[in-house]
Amino acid sequence: MSLDQYAPYGPVVETTLRIVTWNVWGRYGQWQERQAAIEEALAAVGPDIVCLVESWSGSETTQAELMAHRLGMEHHVFVGDWQQENWVSGIGLVSRWPLSIIDRRQLRGPDESGVGEVLAAAVDGERGRIQFFAVMLDYPLDASRVRQEQVQQLAQLISETTRRRHPVVVCGDFNAGPDSDEIRMLTGRSAPAAPGVVFYDAWEIAGDETPGNTWSNRNPLAAVAMYPDRRFDYVLSAWPRLGAVGHPTNCQLLGVVPSDQLQLSDHYGVLADLRY
Repeated sequence: MSLDQYAPYGPVVETTLRIVTWNVWGRYGQWQERQAAIEEALAAVGPDIVCLVESWSGSETTQAELMAHRLGMEHHVFVGDWQQENWVSGIGLVSRWPLSIIDRRQLRGPDESGVGEVLAAAVDGERGRIQFFAVMLDYPLDASRVRQEQVQQLAQLISETTRRRHPVVVCGDFNAGPDSDEIRMLTGRSAPAAPGVVFYDAWEIAGDETPGNTWSNRNPLAAVAMYPDRRFDYVLSAWPRLGAVGHPTNCQLLGVVPSDQLQLSDHYGVLADLRY
């Protein structure tokens, strides 16, 4: 069958999947007030899958469990082992549909340097499986070389565990701007980190044409670090499958409030709608 150059993906799927990724800053600061405000922000937009970076687990519950209860979702998981005073920091997932853990790997730089991890999960959605990767990369401004190595490990895991028949979504806090070498490796602007592993950046395709900074000096919780404004947080989706599944149709920031109001986190969240 020859390729139709006017409809290369066949009839385009009109239904969508809503994903939110948010670095929620653990239990720092006014964490209980922030928790309530994050829950309200998420409830207002009705996500299908939520990735919580720097999420927390306490002695009786996890942030993912509380979020799932507030959003009316049945499925949630937390993984983490960074012990704080009376809580553990890690990655939380909340899902409208059943999810199972495929793999969890530490991501390291050369000579096992740096800190980062990826949680790979299968989400059995109502219109088929979603191959989902929640990511946190190392944070220092001078850690690009470490993050490049981490991205190569991430891409290798994706290459090993995914199938083209299902959409692939990668999201989280990459601590790197869109023009960095590590993000360019994922978005087709440089040699890929693994053969055939390339993604659309939802903000680039479906954002509002602003920089979309998720780390912003408008946010007092971020401004104290004296970093430049950067877009650190991403929803990435694999090159579209049949029907253009995975193609972003909408992307926006969450948690942007005036500087004199309660800040929900030191990062803004990212919401993306993907064809599914």
